Amino acid sequence: MGTQATTHTTLLARLGDGADSAAWQEFHDRYGELLRGFARRRGLQPADTDDVAQDVLLALIRIMPDFRYDPAKGKFRSYLKTAALRAILKRSRQRRGEVDIGDIEEATRIANVDPEVEEAWEAEWRQYHLRLAMRAIDVEFDGAHRQAFQRYAVEGRGARETAAALNMSLESVYQAKSRVMKRLAQLIELQIQDEG
Repeated sequence: MGTQATTHTTLLARLGDGADSAAWQEFHDRYGELLRGFARRRGLQPADTDDVAQDVLLALIRIMPDFRYDPAKGKFRSYLKTAALRAILKRSRQRRGEVDIGDIEEATRIANVDPEVEEAWEAEWRQYHLRLAMRAIDVEFDGAHRQAFQRYAVEGRGARETAAALNMSLESVYQAKSRVMKRLAQLIELQIQDEG
């Protein structure tokens, strides 16, 4: 996939046009995994996590025709967190047989003051950016560099063991780790800047 096809702001503008189904698919591809992961961290089952992602998309479909992204008014990620939390609360209530009162104020309050919610959202947000960056790494680096990085940096195997297993020099293993780590940091920084 490489880097994202459009900037975050451009994608949000395209979502305002209800007829742009490609924008909605891109939004789903970009944020669906984040939403499902956050729902899992909040204790929902896999089937419910899919429903949460769909509920957030449906909520966005309803507001996007009138929505104009203004970073000065707040970050989109904060809005997305609140929308996700509202969908999670709705699913949790339905599971318990309670009536969904659709209280956005409750979701907003919880999203803004509950440290556990913030911790879960931030953890999933970091994983989301890492997953996006890793997709770019898969395209930008050859197999040997990716394998060396995976074994040495991710799995924690020794540099000598990695070099021997991949028939690489020790220096090449160190360089692979350094180059991939540097590029991951650059990609994640760009992603965060793009999302405001």
